[in-house]
Amino acid sequence: MAPVRPFYNALFRRNYQMLGVVFAGAFFFEMAYDTGMNKLWDNINKGRQWKDIRSRYVEEAEEE
Repeated sequence: MAPVRPFYNALFRRNYQMLGVVFAGAFFFEMAYDTGMNKLWDNINKGRQWKDIRSRYVEEAEEE
């Protein structure tokens, strides 16, 4: 239990500190999870999404 005590004293001793750590951890976990799932989705559906096939259907405006 001794190695955990400094961690506890630094982050969880006071309620507002614990609340801040929990919210920050949840925010960063959500960002990492969202990024990972988007990359997985794009990898699984490569070639079937609008961003991949747009060039086949949309003609770019020609400059005069």
